[in-house]
Amino acid sequence: MNNGLFYALIISGISLGSMHTLAPDHWVPFAAVARARNWSTWRTVRLTILCGFGHVTASVALGLVGLFAGVEMIQAFGHRIEAVAGILLIAFGIIYAIWGLRRKAGEHLHGHSHANYDHVHDPSKVSAWSLFLLFSADPCVAVIPLLFAAAPLGAMRTTGVVATYEIATIATMVGLVIPARAGAKLLRFHWVEHYGDVAAGALIALVGIVVASLGW
Repeated sequence: MNNGLFYALIISGISLGSMHTLAPDHWVPFAAVARARNWSTWRTVRLTILCGFGHVTASVALGLVGLFAGVEMIQAFGHRIEAVAGILLIAFGIIYAIWGLRRKAGEHLHGHSHANYDHVHDPSKVSAWSLFLLFSADPCVAVIPLLFAAAPLGAMRTTGVVATYEIATIATMVGLVIPARAGAKLLRFHWVEHYGDVAAGALIALVGIVVASLGW
């Protein structure tokens, strides 16, 4: 009986981890920023893995709290945070686009990137850490019922179920980001080349609007 439940939860973890990651907010921001910042494939993959790990691990931590506080309260809290996720994505996109415009304005005025934008703050590092914080602040409540269902099976099997969900989530994110980034690299329009950060910010804000509207 326990073996059957364990394998069912493993399959559920793979399915849920993969399916929930198909939502565009899980992969479009990475492809957009990677295109704008001209990141290598390996750097993009590293950041995607890091953000995916933060995304799921924050959810697991929330679920562990739920084991003591009660699943209903934690799920309600998680759903409230998810409802704000689209707004956070919109804000990130708008701020990123505005920063891109200011940076281009500095280049036009001074003939190069102004120190206020590139010397004090490394754009690539700021973008990477902003994405990590954004995804870590957006827990996925789908893993919480899995955690509760697996808890009676013991710590080892619960860890196995959670690890399966996390691996499926991260693998799907990477699998979507890599071709999306490659496709974005094929865009050689003048405005994309010169206003890549602005375009990336606008796209991320648009994804945030879609996510907030559909309640994903």
